[in-house]
Amino acid sequence: MLTANVSDFRKDIKSYLDKVAKNFETLIINRGKDSGIVVMSLEEYNSLMATNHELSSHANELRLDAAIEKLKNGKSFEKELIKE
Repeated sequence: MLTANVSDFRKDIKSYLDKVAKNFETLIINRGKDSGIVVMSLEEYNSLMATNHELSSHANELRLDAAIEKLKNGKSFEKELIKE
């Protein structure tokens, strides 16, 4: 993760953006007390959005509910993994 203040970012914007795009770095631009901006590559952003979608999907909710039920009933996941 890279960090910069606004002045440093302005001075060397191309270098910072190249590092973000080519090296999959995340850049935090500090803008003062409790204020900042996060810059990331489009690929990283799309990956985060896909993960968020998967975690918030109804199918994931059903899998989580099923897992909770198994735990409540004393069933082990290890037994199922060994059978597969």
